[in-house]
Amino acid sequence: MKSRLFTAIAFTAMAVISCNEDTGVIGGSLTDEVDKLELSTGTYSATTRSILADSIYARNYDCYFGRVKDPETGTYVTSEFMAQFNMLEDYQMPKRSTILTKAADGDIAADSCEIWLYFDKSLCYGDTLTSIKMRMLELDTPMNDTMTYYSNYDPIQEGYLREEGLKHDLVFSLSNLTYSDSIRSLSGYGDIARIPLSGKYTDKKGNIYDNYGTYILRSYYDSPAYFKNSYSFVHNMCPGFFFQFNDGLGVMAKLSTIEMRIYYHFEENSTVYYGTMKMGSTPEVLQTTKITNDKEGLNKLVADESCTYLKTPAGIFTEMTLPVEEILSSAHNTDSLLSVSLTLQHINSTMPTSKYLLDEPSTVLMVMKDSLYSFFEKEKTYDYRSAFVAELSNNNYSFSNIGNLISLMYRNKFSGELMDPEWLKKHPNWNKVVIVPIASTSLTVTTSSSIIYSLSNNMGLSSTKLVGGPNSPIEVKVIYAKFKDR
Repeated sequence: MKSRLFTAIAFTAMAVISCNEDTGVIGGSLTDEVDKLELSTGTYSATTRSILADSIYARNYDCYFGRVKDPETGTYVTSEFMAQFNMLEDYQMPKRSTILTKAADGDIAADSCEIWLYFDKSLCYGDTLTSIKMRMLELDTPMNDTMTYYSNYDPIQEGYLREEGLKHDLVFSLSNLTYSDSIRSLSGYGDIARIPLSGKYTDKKGNIYDNYGTYILRSYYDSPAYFKNSYSFVHNMCPGFFFQFNDGLGVMAKLSTIEMRIYYHFEENSTVYYGTMKMGSTPEVLQTTKITNDKEGLNKLVADESCTYLKTPAGIFTEMTLPVEEILSSAHNTDSLLSVSLTLQHINSTMPTSKYLLDEPSTVLMVMKDSLYSFFEKEKTYDYRSAFVAELSNNNYSFSNIGNLISLMYRNKFSGELMDPEWLKKHPNWNKVVIVPIASTSLTVTTSSSIIYSLSNNMGLSSTKLVGGPNSPIEVKVIYAKFKDR
């Protein structure tokens, strides 16, 4: 009976505790005279420190581009990216004979070709009128989609660029003032940067086309197998492009969509139609982000023992050592963990209020340190056992119950030492977790609910200080439960 009742009693007890700090009579109020639940509490200390993130898993759905200087810490961060384009399976074009535009050689041609970069201005940083300069470079071969890419991976240094490949420079700002006010005020208008690919293009075989779109268009009809799916398209036609940062400061653009557009017109039943062949950079193909951080500046923050930091992208995480053995000491070896909670308190900035101060991370992940990299590589999500999520609320990140994690760490150590006397030396991080700022992707289920189906490192800009460091331990509150002896 006790084992069947305990789970239900535990949840009820937690609800009562949240409303009443006096736990002395809870056992009697929940159970009868035969089965009384006895509660006790304990308070322990966890220690924290800042650690350099160095690099983060960079295969990501979020693309940022630009360079900024954190006004609070003086550190710089630059973000660039590589993108491939998705070809829908069984994509259909009009018959070749209906294409009207002809090149000088008499064969069909595209009217023009562009790459469109759409901005999510709600997530961009900086002055929307500040100009930044981009260079788009064609890859020679596609990046290997079976490899694990981190944010310090450089396609240029790794030799992925095509020496005589397509290259285009573009200067743009987040607010595209090349359009008139009347166009910008239209419903559904969004700011974009347009990269024209209308100059002559030479493919790897030496064939010359009047523009990149003509190369794609003719290949569609000459080699249809290259267009049967994204893999064939990327490996035979368009390996992708690297978008390199060239100049500018004070802007970080969040790209919501990246599209290649090839324009053409054709005739059917004596009517002329204008068509657009669209290919998007979507999760079905590879996107990677290259982040360059001011390591000297970050290391100075890491050395600051008056607090800990969270900085993104690929900046600083907070490491925490949990008091696992103290919580599950011999004095409590017959107790169950009803609740283990802790709070990380945000420290407000002392700088004057400014719209250019970096925002605090809205969501953070607590994950076991030895699982930090595999967590994102394997695209895991939080399970309330080895990984937990907390939202910033009232200046705090609160983890309300990590009892499962404490128990898991304790069991790992116990079983590990039974198998190997050297286990503890080989696993120095057994009781450590890392606090990581994250972004999440949700699927809307109903008008009032959604399901988070993927977590990733936060690739945008954020920064915060947290109470902690070697001289400021974090309080861990524990509530134990057990049945009284009869």
